[in-house]
Amino acid sequence: MTTPDSEAQRPRVSDAERERAMDVLKEGVAEGRISPDTLLRRIELIMAARHPEELAEVVGDLPHREPAPPHKGWLLDSVTRLSAFHHRVRLAWRAEQLPQLVLPAPGPRPLAIGRAAGSGLRLNDSSVSRYHAQLRGTPTGWTLRDLGSANGTWVNGRRVADTVPVRPGDQVRFGAVSYRLADRESAR
Repeated sequence: MTTPDSEAQRPRVSDAERERAMDVLKEGVAEGRISPDTLLRRIELIMAARHPEELAEVVGDLPHREPAPPHKGWLLDSVTRLSAFHHRVRLAWRAEQLPQLVLPAPGPRPLAIGRAAGSGLRLNDSSVSRYHAQLRGTPTGWTLRDLGSANGTWVNGRRVADTVPVRPGDQVRFGAVSYRLADRESAR
């Protein structure tokens, strides 16, 4: 039984300790060790914890790395990360459902992508420019080049300003049309 005096002598949980526990939970979710429901229950336990031992019980079954240096705004950062979790899960789910764009065999000329009739990959969508992009095989891999399209060329969620390297597994978007790049072997 604890008395008020012994309770006052026990160390209290600091904001930095709560932040480290949240980081351990985040790693557990990213590694697939805990489900979203378990994550929510454990966050409630972390927020309610009064002593370090209680935090250790919440995350004790999860492996974790050395704690990052504490920083200000742990609560805001935690809420932001939790809010973004649902969005990241949705994006990952969509990425697996994207149609595959099989990378062609390297040749002397690039693969033209656009709405124009002579395009090697003709995309009949109003968000795609007539001469939208080019995909080129190089000795070191593949490159994707935007040709000044109106609605942009995107690789893994980032807009392409000029030429960028791409590889199988990358998500590419031409205007509103999205694909997941695949090599010939994985597409069979």
